[in-house]
Amino acid sequence: MKMQRIRVACVALMLFAAFSAKAADDDQANQQPAADTFAPATLSGTLAKVRDTGSIALGYRESSVPFSYLNARKEPIGYSIELCKSLVAAIETSINKHLTVQWVPVTAENRIDSVESGRVDLECGSTTSNVERQKRVAFSPIMFVAGTKVMVKRGSPIKSFRDLAGKKVAVTSGTTNEKALRDIDKKFSLGMQLVVVPDHAQGFAQVASGQADAFATDDVLLYGLIAENAAKGGKYQVIGDYLSYDPYGIMYRKNDPQLAQVVKNAFQQLAADGEIDRQYTRWFLQRLPSGTSLDMPMSAQLGTIIETMAGGEAQ
Repeated sequence: MKMQRIRVACVALMLFAAFSAKAADDDQANQQPAADTFAPATLSGTLAKVRDTGSIALGYRESSVPFSYLNARKEPIGYSIELCKSLVAAIETSINKHLTVQWVPVTAENRIDSVESGRVDLECGSTTSNVERQKRVAFSPIMFVAGTKVMVKRGSPIKSFRDLAGKKVAVTSGTTNEKALRDIDKKFSLGMQLVVVPDHAQGFAQVASGQADAFATDDVLLYGLIAENAAKGGKYQVIGDYLSYDPYGIMYRKNDPQLAQVVKNAFQQLAADGEIDRQYTRWFLQRLPSGTSLDMPMSAQLGTIIETMAGGEAQ
């Protein structure tokens, strides 16, 4: 009987030791995954770059109103800037790390090179996504649809592109607008004198000073420049038919599938929760920081694009 009690006691001790060891293992297991759960997966491309450096470079334009331009304090603001900030937040979530934003000025002429070279990680401007550019860089889903039009002073005899024959027409270097004007000039033998300028502000100034008869760029940018310069005097108008079709997107480096997925998912979420609509209202319908307003309702085309995007189909 005594030996039986000893055996029972030994078995109990063994079971208690086994239970204690398992509990210790369970505790250790519960503590270990906590670090792994939030650790980033194996990253590549831009996500790996920004995680390692702790910063992300955003390219901005200085006079692409209301997409990407400088306010009175010389800070980048605008519709594209706000969407880029949302993309940065999505990237931070994907790599589980806060990023410092480095603002890098770009021009129409150097913006694609800046993305390709790694000088900027996201280009937050007013850049048309087309087949030719997609050979060099990648684009987010469409965030706006514009087209080339012409701005002149009120009272100008120029009413359509045909009236540009022999006229001095300012156009920004490196834009789809420049190509559209050159194609039209050649096709209709207009003999236009193209005045190529480095940015939109200088194109506007060419007309304001009388050095050019017209300035050709995307219609929305023309309306933005007119609104921003309203207080300086001068009356301007946008005339004629569209000379090109220009869907805008946020630029980033090509062949970067991890970033592409983050951008696509982020835009779908921004469309689904109404953030794109809210930002559109803020920058196109309400007063800008300068006190002026474009008062430009969203086109039916863009509305359909955003609605489709919200359903999970990126344009």
